[in-house]
Amino acid sequence: MADDTHAEHKRPSPDALLEISRREAHRCGRLKIFLGAAPGVGKTYEMLRTARAKIREGVDVVAGVVETHGRKETKALLRNIEIIPPRQIEYKGKLLDELDLDALIARRPQIALVDELAHTNAPSSRHPKRYLDVQELLDQGIDVYTTVNIQHVESLNEVVAQITGVRVRETVPDSILARADDVELVDITPEDLIQRLKEGRVYIPEQAHLALENFFSPVNLTALRELALRQTAERVDEQLVTQLRAKAMSGPWAACERVLVCISDDPRSAGLVRYAKRAADRLHAPWTALTIETRRSLRLSDEERNRIAEALRLAEQLGAETLTIPGSSRKIADDIIAYARDHNVTQIIIGKSERPRWFEILNGSVVHDLVRQSADISVHVISGQQLPAPQPRPAVRAAPAARSNNLIAYTFALAAVTVALGLALLLKPWIGVESVDLIFLTSVIAVAVGYGLLPSLVASMLGSLTYNFFFLPPLYTFTISDPKNVAAFVTFAIVAIVVSNIAARMRSQAVIAVNRASTTESLYGFSRKLAGIGTLDDVLWATAFQIASMLKVRVVLLLPENGGIAVKAGYPPEDTLDDSDLAAATWAWMNDRPAGRGADTLPGSQRLFLPMHTDRGVVGVAGIDSDKPGPLLTPDQRRLFDALINQGALAIERVRLVQDIEQAKRTMETERLRAALLTSLSHDLKTPLAAILGAASTMRDVSDKLDDVSRRELLSTVIDESERLNRFIANLLDMTKLEAGAVAPKPEVHDVSEIVDATLKRAKKILAHHRVQYSSAAGNPQVRTDPVLLEQVLFNILDNAAKYAPGGTGIHIRAWQDYDQLTLQISDEGPGIPPADLERIFDKFYRAHKGDRVRAGTGLGLPIARGFVEIMGGTITAANRTDGHGAVFTITLPAGYESETLDHAA
Repeated sequence: MADDTHAEHKRPSPDALLEISRREAHRCGRLKIFLGAAPGVGKTYEMLRTARAKIREGVDVVAGVVETHGRKETKALLRNIEIIPPRQIEYKGKLLDELDLDALIARRPQIALVDELAHTNAPSSRHPKRYLDVQELLDQGIDVYTTVNIQHVESLNEVVAQITGVRVRETVPDSILARADDVELVDITPEDLIQRLKEGRVYIPEQAHLALENFFSPVNLTALRELALRQTAERVDEQLVTQLRAKAMSGPWAACERVLVCISDDPRSAGLVRYAKRAADRLHAPWTALTIETRRSLRLSDEERNRIAEALRLAEQLGAETLTIPGSSRKIADDIIAYARDHNVTQIIIGKSERPRWFEILNGSVVHDLVRQSADISVHVISGQQLPAPQPRPAVRAAPAARSNNLIAYTFALAAVTVALGLALLLKPWIGVESVDLIFLTSVIAVAVGYGLLPSLVASMLGSLTYNFFFLPPLYTFTISDPKNVAAFVTFAIVAIVVSNIAARMRSQAVIAVNRASTTESLYGFSRKLAGIGTLDDVLWATAFQIASMLKVRVVLLLPENGGIAVKAGYPPEDTLDDSDLAAATWAWMNDRPAGRGADTLPGSQRLFLPMHTDRGVVGVAGIDSDKPGPLLTPDQRRLFDALINQGALAIERVRLVQDIEQAKRTMETERLRAALLTSLSHDLKTPLAAILGAASTMRDVSDKLDDVSRRELLSTVIDESERLNRFIANLLDMTKLEAGAVAPKPEVHDVSEIVDATLKRAKKILAHHRVQYSSAAGNPQVRTDPVLLEQVLFNILDNAAKYAPGGTGIHIRAWQDYDQLTLQISDEGPGIPPADLERIFDKFYRAHKGDRVRAGTGLGLPIARGFVEIMGGTITAANRTDGHGAVFTITLPAGYESETLDHAA
């Protein structure tokens, strides 16, 4: 058995192999990060030194971005290294130099130098952050050397802010460091860095003076240096563990200390956890609290389960990783050692056993087994503090269900032995006495599989006695005359006990596995359900229903509202809480800790309230209650409850993020429309007003010097610009009515040619420099439409054509019947519509690119035309002419057959 176990640990770790293969599959180029504690430690200098060494080895190295900050030593190292010229982007009147990603990818060097990984790119760049540029280079198979300071690591942002009092805005996700193949620490002492500052080798003298008074204090630099050293050590240790596990090298590998504390139902487990915390702090090591589920776990009382759960919860609060694993070996010590070797544990902490010596002789000792098998792993056996004896409680009679289950189990054992006896007596003439014992063994196995160890042991004893009484001479006595039969009886008894023990153990493991599988399947189904939900109300209802159905409790969910919290969902539906419950829920929300029934705070409440939180904080509170006395949840149910509310919290956070994104989009659209409206107001109001003001002022000031022709021209300017201003204001009012839903068409049956004629007369001035042709097919039906709205639609389209089509060109209007619809088509001979703008030209305030000769417009005419056509039950589309010279607008309207068709052509 020991050899098999040892051989098992010699196999490569599947998890480590999968991790290595995953990293290789998702990365082509290799990433090397030069990590520093602060600016000025020499990251860029070291990166260039390494790059020059690679060039001497014949490696193709190109600099994409290298920030020298005016340092002469750094500039000197950059000589003779090919540099990709930066791409200049104009931003707020300044030209910013950014990495030319496309040029670097086209050049395809073996190694690209990209300095300052946390840099934020200028707007209009392909990626908002430089680390995304680096990811694209890696995906293209290009190795990258880059630099970053420890304060830019996302997970350390809060720590750095607490240390330095400065919130770093530019950060890189931790996944970038995890993706790096190499992390090289560039380190100097705080004293040397401060001396560099004073010498002006980091910043100019004015900036250096301010830096020394603020960020670059000795205390800050020392703390940042420790963070950088720890981050690098953890990264290197993680790589070491993964590689050694993949090569099946047996641990521990003492490159970094790791502490494992073993948790059981012993009352001293909490003290054991606190000792492990102190030991881990002394060693500056990560630590794990581990408990192993065995068949004995199924027989633990609620009080013992609570002790395990409380110890694990305490370990989590103290910063440990907590883990519960099923026992896969005959001995608990084997499972502990297997986990320790797989996870590079160097220190195991376990409590001293208080069991009597005879128990350890019969069942073995976990402590002694650990010490014997630990090899290079140190084992700490802690006596712990002896807790005061609990107050005596009144005896509690066994529950009726438990007594009933025990009675059924032992009755089944008796019945199984009785059936086995009957079959044995029936089959004895054919199989002989020698094979009768197999029938009894079968009954023992059946009892063990169905009801566990104790009933199977009873069945073993009954089977042994029955086998002796009915089948071993002298018959019908419990004495055995033949020594051979004595050996057979003893062998049968031993085999029966061993088989029942093994079968019971397999049953307990199967029960644990089935329970875990059932819970996992339910959680998976719940997560899939949440993934398909898009509204907050549905998420809350699904969460409440899932908790209620799995835990058999009543549920309420509360979310923040107006500075407090309020009930948002429940199962069964619940709208209000009494004052004590609301106080407990509010306390749980504000303090991120449980409150209410069974908790340490406000235990007199009817419900137990637990905060629902994500990495961003508390998002709500879940409350449960039931009518059963005593604790609401067992430890297993408490873990399940935590898992359910965590999934619900993540779903709530996801829905809120989606809502935030939608709100941000609406805000951006509002800002865009506001800017467009301001532009239109500033231009399209100012221009005609300026023309009107100029013409009117001229007539007032020099009226006596003007001849009749000049006077008429000035009056014509005033009228034309006033009409233009009137159209602009009318468009704004029409768009406002459309958005408010205040436009109600009055459909009537009309001849479309009459509406076209009226529109052409109205647009006579703006079409004065164009050739307008209108043709209508014979037998066209009348249309059912609002003539006022349709006239405005045609006017807006003709106005648009007059703006873009050069003077002297033609504008064609055609009408024909298409089944039960009438189609109107307006085409011009202008430059046409850019393909990218074919749909956008119907957006508010959007105007396609135009030359200087094109009259200004508001960008509202075509959106209003579409809005009017659609509320009249028609459609409007934009396209370009097939010959490539001009735009085409096509309107379809429902035909009206109430009156006879007219034949009209013009």
